[in-house]
Amino acid sequence: MNSSFHLPGGICMNRTIHLYQLWQLITAYLKEIIREPGILFWGIIFPILMSLGLGLAFTKKANVERKVAIVNFDSTGTKAVTSPFPLLTFLRQFGDVRKKADGKEESYELTLADENLGNTTFLFQVMNWPDAMVRLKRGTLNLVLVPKGRLPEYHFDPLNPDAQLTYLKLAGIFGQPPLSTENQAGLIKPLTVKGTRYIDFLIPGLIAMGVMMSSIWGISYGIIEKRSKKLLRRMVATPMKRSHLLIALMTVRSGMNFVEALLLFCFAYFAFGITITGSIPALILLFFAGNIAFAGIAVFISSNTSSTEVGNGFINAVVLPMMVLSGIFFSYHNFPEWSLPFIQLLPLTMLADGIRSLFIEGAGMVQVAMPSLILLMIGTVFFTAGLKLFKWH
Repeated sequence: MNSSFHLPGGICMNRTIHLYQLWQLITAYLKEIIREPGILFWGIIFPILMSLGLGLAFTKKANVERKVAIVNFDSTGTKAVTSPFPLLTFLRQFGDVRKKADGKEESYELTLADENLGNTTFLFQVMNWPDAMVRLKRGTLNLVLVPKGRLPEYHFDPLNPDAQLTYLKLAGIFGQPPLSTENQAGLIKPLTVKGTRYIDFLIPGLIAMGVMMSSIWGISYGIIEKRSKKLLRRMVATPMKRSHLLIALMTVRSGMNFVEALLLFCFAYFAFGITITGSIPALILLFFAGNIAFAGIAVFISSNTSSTEVGNGFINAVVLPMMVLSGIFFSYHNFPEWSLPFIQLLPLTMLADGIRSLFIEGAGMVQVAMPSLILLMIGTVFFTAGLKLFKWH
C-alpha cells in the first residue's frame, strides 16, 4: 500500500536521473571532441579544403579553355599536309598570338564571348600528327584540326561530349553549318582507335587508384585498429621485430594489389579491347614501385596513431586530395596552370601517368625509369620514418 503512494514520485525521480545521465554523457562526449584538435580539423576544416579543391576544377569559370591542335605533318611526321597558313591567317586576324620567350609564335588564342553561357577560349597549337595523338591520349587536347582546302577536317572522339561541343563551336566560327549531314560525313573523322577513347584513359587511372586505396586503407587502418584494440600490445612480449611485422603486411598487400589489377585489366581487355602497347617489364617495375611508395606512406600514417577517428582523418587527408587532383577520372590539366607542377609531383599522379604511357603510348623502360625511382625513394623514406616512430600501444 505504501509503495503505491510513492510510485508516482519514484517514476518522476527515475526520469530525472535518466535525463541527468543523458546530459552528462552528451557533455562528456562534447568535451572529448573539443579537446581533440585532430577531430575538429578532419570533421570541419578538411571538408572545407576539399570543397575548395573540387571548386577549382568544376566551378564555372569566366573563360572555359578548349585546346585544339592544328596538324602540319601527317602520321609519318615528314610529309606536310595541306598548308595550314590560310587557317593561321584567319587566327592572326581575329585572335591573339601567344609567343614563346624567344619571340617565336607558339599558339593562337581565339575567344567567343557569350553573356549567357560564359566565354569560351580556344587555344590553337601547331604540331605534327604523332604529337597531337599523344596529347589527345593524355587528355590535354579536345580536338585535332587537319587543313583540307577551305574547311578543315575535325578529328575527335565521338563519345567525348567536350570534343563534340568544341566541334560545334568551331564549325560556326569557320562558317560551316554544324548540323549538315553532308558536311559531317566529309569533314568529321571520328577517332575510335585504341588509346584515344575515354575508357583507355580511365582504366590505367583506376589501376593506380586501386594500388593507393588498397595499400593505405589496408595497411594503415589495420594497424590503427589493432593498436586501438590493444592487440599490438600483446605482440611486445614476443620476439617479433617491428620491421618483420610491417614488411609482412606490405608483402601481402602488394600481392593482393597485383591480383586486383590483373583482374581489372582482364575485364577491360575482354570488355573494351584494352591492350598494353608498352614494355611489360617496365610496367611490372612501375607497379612494384607504386606499391612500395603507398605502403611506405601507409606505415608512416599509422606509426603513431591509436585513435581510429583520427586515423581515418589522416588517411582521408592523403587519399582524397590525390583522388581529385591526380587525373584519375579527368585530366588534371583542368586545374590552373600554376598548380600543375605540384600535381605532377604527387605519387598517384606519377603512377597513373606512367601506367597510361605504358598502356596507350607505347612507353618503355627509359620513360618510366625516373618515376619508378622517385616512387621507390618515397616509399623508402616514409617506411624508414614510420619504422622509427612506430609504437606498439
